[in-house]
Amino acid sequence: MQISIIAIGNKMPAWVVENCADYLRRMPSELSVNLIEVAAEKRSKNQSTEAIRRRETQRLLQAVPQANTIVALDERGQSVTTDGLSKKMDHWQMEGRDVSFLIGGPDGLDFSVAALEKPNSTKTRHWPDWRWSLSGLTFTHPMVRVILAEQLYRAWSISVGHPYHRD
Repeated sequence: MQISIIAIGNKMPAWVVENCADYLRRMPSELSVNLIEVAAEKRSKNQSTEAIRRRETQRLLQAVPQANTIVALDERGQSVTTDGLSKKMDHWQMEGRDVSFLIGGPDGLDFSVAALEKPNSTKTRHWPDWRWSLSGLTFTHPMVRVILAEQLYRAWSISVGHPYHRD
């Protein structure tokens, strides 16, 4: 199973880069995880938040590999335990699905943006396949990357009985 973390922003503090790399390096080869960074939209007084959010969401969706399951990290998404995430990952793996986790910019995601079925196509597809809320708390976008990487590793450790996770 291929997992893509597709995130707005490409100038992260060293602690974010180091911690993400640490958790992603621990993942087994059959669950390869790659981070795709998408440039943030330049902000100016002449641009509305909605326009910025729309353009960033379009760029995130363009980076999603074709036919991947799309998981949007969203504060209004479904809350799930780490055990629940582990079960979802097991399900995706059994179905042979590859998954993309989308992390929007500071203004979030625009769910009205159409996702193309494939590049240069006019056919659209439904997205996201799942809206997931990491927490009822609000996190900075750099922190979300680290939390997501750790939770993916923890969910995998649960599914294989690795001692990293303790009940």
